[in-house]
Amino acid sequence: MPIFKDAMSFQDLNLNTPLYNALDDLGFTTPTPIQEQAFNVVASGKDMVGIAQTGTGKTFGYMLPILKNLKFSKQDNPRVLVLVPTRELVVQVVEEIEKLSKYINNRVLGVYGGTNINTQKQAVAQGLDILVATPGRLYDLAVSRALQLKSIQKLVIDEVDVMLDLGFRHQLINIFDILPERRQNIMFSATMTKDVDTLINDFFKSPERVSIAVSGTPLDNISQHRYNVPNFYTKVNLLVQLLKDEERYNKVLVFVAFKRMADRLFEQLDQYYKEELCVIHSNKTQNYRLRSIEQFREGHNRILVATDVMARGLDIDNVSHVINFDTPEYPENYMHRIGRTGRAERQGEALIFSTEKEQEAITNIERLMKMKIAVLDVPETVDISTDLIEEERPQIKERNNPTKRKDEDAPGPAFHEKKAKNQKENLGGSYKYKMAAKYKKPKTRGDKNYNRRNKKT
Repeated sequence: MPIFKDAMSFQDLNLNTPLYNALDDLGFTTPTPIQEQAFNVVASGKDMVGIAQTGTGKTFGYMLPILKNLKFSKQDNPRVLVLVPTRELVVQVVEEIEKLSKYINNRVLGVYGGTNINTQKQAVAQGLDILVATPGRLYDLAVSRALQLKSIQKLVIDEVDVMLDLGFRHQLINIFDILPERRQNIMFSATMTKDVDTLINDFFKSPERVSIAVSGTPLDNISQHRYNVPNFYTKVNLLVQLLKDEERYNKVLVFVAFKRMADRLFEQLDQYYKEELCVIHSNKTQNYRLRSIEQFREGHNRILVATDVMARGLDIDNVSHVINFDTPEYPENYMHRIGRTGRAERQGEALIFSTEKEQEAITNIERLMKMKIAVLDVPETVDISTDLIEEERPQIKERNNPTKRKDEDAPGPAFHEKKAKNQKENLGGSYKYKMAAKYKKPKTRGDKNYNRRNKKT
């Protein structure tokens, strides 16, 4: 991270007068870390991947350099496309852009599903410069030819991890196919996942990464410890043992990597902590998720099992413990997780369970934090299980052939050459003549000369 002689102000970014006037009206004088570090990268036209938590000023981070360089135009087709996962975010981003555009002559429009598409088609036909959209409604407008995307110069994908978790991957890929190849790609995410990484590798050109994940994380008032455990069921046994101390573990947020693991862990814990337990992930209905969060917030449920994406925006007070049931592959995700405890200068505790395969991820986390996480011994009362879940079992590629042959091309024991009569021969054009010689012409009553010829011979 670059070191500045003084705290940077917006004056150091060399913005134009209309943007300075808008910022003055808003009372902003100092950029946030993501705004400060993303500005030059976005302004340069390079592809960029930004890792920053929600609420760090990401919208201004990408819109300030875009608006600075966005020249006035009367063309009808949009030049800047911002994709967000939900209609609420569309409304929010449009409002933020309009605040910055108060003294700039540009046209901003937000489109999303759940409303009359014909009204949005009419609004698109009026012409616009910046379009903020959800992937589904954007694709509907593009397919119906009400919206032309041939003039898009800059594509911004905000909250991409949420977008992928909600199942928008195929729609995003379809949108990439109809966008101009020569464009700047700007992506913001609060967490890194395999799906996000794959999307970056497939569609971005040598992106520059800007990470502000560690900024503001209250490490000083969060005690961190870890347990080395061999497998899933031993982790469950350890977690059940720890949660028995209701006074100490009075409000516990348990993080898992993906939805299937959340359901699997919920089933295991439900045997012990029925009324104290709730779970949230993106396959649950909106009402179910809201109810689970509210019950956990109000203390009706003591334990909440959650995936990274669904729990990222939670603002819940007095979380006593964050337990990483698995070790996140990306160290930034660990920082987001443990930031859920130790808020408002309170003391918090973070625990992490890691198997032998997860030790490399532990090393990456410690390298990011520049500190070691103390290892605790697994209590003797915890049963060490030998059972393995599907993901932990060794994968056998050749289930019916455990012994590998030395000669890969050698025929198996059931192989045999065909009998001579079954071996077909390519007879080419002489086929019909050979067949005629072999079987001779059949005798028919209509051929008067046939019998006479045969009698002479």
